[in-house]
Amino acid sequence: MNKAKLIDKIADDAGITKNCASRTLESMLEGIALALKHNERVTLAGFGSWSVAERKARAGRNPQTGATIAIKAKRAVRFRGAKQLDDDLNQ
Repeated sequence: MNKAKLIDKIADDAGITKNCASRTLESMLEGIALALKHNERVTLAGFGSWSVAERKARAGRNPQTGATIAIKAKRAVRFRGAKQLDDDLNQ
């Protein structure tokens, strides 16, 4: 499912316009991104949680040349699905 289909589903389920559903989804995504920027964990009960993990700098290898390259440290978003979501997927 892509963003447009998700907006259609939200609009149909809530009985609202696609424009309103789009603004709602954008607001939610911006809220999640802002919380993650501030190193906060975001949890939606029954769905899952997003958090930020620190990745250390490491050495990597260029697959074309075999040369060793330096990979910088960075922050990465992690998602962990809730047990209820896992159970629903495996029914």
